[in-house]
Amino acid sequence: DNVACIIYTRCVNCHNPKGIAPFSLVDYSDAALMSSAIKSSTQAKRMPPWPPQKEYRSFAHERVLTQEEINILANWADNGAPSGDLAAAPPAPVITTSEEITSPDIRLQIPTFTIPSAFSDIYHCFSLATNTTTDQFITGVEVVPGNRAVVHHVLVFADTTGATAGLDAAYAGPGYPAYGGVGTPNAFLVYAWVPGGGALFPPARMGVKLPRGSRIALQIHYPVSAVGSVDSTKVNLQLAPGPLRTLSVSPVLNHGAALIDGPLFIPANTVRTFHARYQIPPVNVTTLSVAPHMHVVGKSVKAYAVTPSIDTIPLINIPKWDFHWQGAYNFRQPLRIPANSWLYAEAVYDNTSANPNNPSFPPQDVRLGESTDEEMMLIYFAYTIHNAGDENIIVDTTTVKPTYLNCSFALGTQDRKLESVKIYPNPSSSYIEVQVSNLNFENAQLSLYDISGRHLKSQKVTSYITFIPVETLSSGTYFLRYEQNGQTETAKLVIQH
Repeated sequence: DNVACIIYTRCVNCHNPKGIAPFSLVDYSDAALMSSAIKSSTQAKRMPPWPPQKEYRSFAHERVLTQEEINILANWADNGAPSGDLAAAPPAPVITTSEEITSPDIRLQIPTFTIPSAFSDIYHCFSLATNTTTDQFITGVEVVPGNRAVVHHVLVFADTTGATAGLDAAYAGPGYPAYGGVGTPNAFLVYAWVPGGGALFPPARMGVKLPRGSRIALQIHYPVSAVGSVDSTKVNLQLAPGPLRTLSVSPVLNHGAALIDGPLFIPANTVRTFHARYQIPPVNVTTLSVAPHMHVVGKSVKAYAVTPSIDTIPLINIPKWDFHWQGAYNFRQPLRIPANSWLYAEAVYDNTSANPNNPSFPPQDVRLGESTDEEMMLIYFAYTIHNAGDENIIVDTTTVKPTYLNCSFALGTQDRKLESVKIYPNPSSSYIEVQVSNLNFENAQLSLYDISGRHLKSQKVTSYITFIPVETLSSGTYFLRYEQNGQTETAKLVIQH
């Protein structure tokens, strides 16, 4: 009952027979066998992996457990991992590699790639032609791992010069090795996929510009244990011709011009702290996400903004950096950073034998570079010029609640059939019109979820009719939840394109 709900909603995205985790937790017998490890890893908060400090800045779709959930798992393990009534257990989630963007404008796939023998993790890149003849805007991007058990993360770059094609052609076999990026400064980051991640859809009327003829370059991280495995990862792109608001993804806080106490050099047997700063131009900026990047000597990283009125805007704090669990973190609602504000970053590097991730023993001097025994200091931001109301865009306003109260999605036992709300049209392809029969809209909210229970968007109800755009969503089944003062009602919504 409650233990299954916690594991199904928090753990099995990775811990399934097709996932990257080393063991599955889908079946009771598998979970019971690992109950002691579940207790220790959740109490130590190593699992689920979520590096950002929640108290510093809360992000959308956080993978965290409440203390109550941690206690439930510990109590279950301490009492011998009892099964309860398995006949009454919630249905196990069905893990597939189905795609969210079912009809992409461009679907690219790497050549079938057999992971070669290596003494350390493998970072292999692939240059893929889009063959676009006009400038386009990326309004949806999705990575579909060809082999979920071995694909650790995927970085998606756009290459406007074709440099990655030359690197690919010069290397024997599919793709080419490159660490840190895709081997050229002429490519810019579009998206980063990590296990458990889904497709990315920028807010309406925003997109990442893809100049005509650009190539998509993927950097795929495979663990050393993946040697001999075969991968055929895909990337799906949803495009629009524009004009759209241009989203940029850039490491404006970096180890280059922004570093104020460089160069980035960590002598052997030392712990060093570096600082970077960057002043926002004289224009307000809307920031959607932040993504720090360091290598294995990195120990911690923090970023924040200081406005001209000396207000501090916390951006991200990762007190225990883990190179193997890094990604882009979306803000719950876009942040407005005022014109002329300063962005600051502080990064700590531990190049001593006390750092278990140190690649050298005894420690060696570490310099700036892209290889595994070198270091970097980059903090990427996804941003655009601010428009009034951007900060009211809802990405995720849910709070972390004990999942056993809302088991296996099912939308909760407290939910009732949606009777006071009517949806038109249903099925829909572009928008839905939600009519609320209530006269009082205090604390009323509509939330949209996909079939797996992932929260997609929420919108306050302030009038009899509420319009919700759905044109960026893939065809499929969704659920709409109406919430008001603790009461909830749900209805099924079908989107057809």
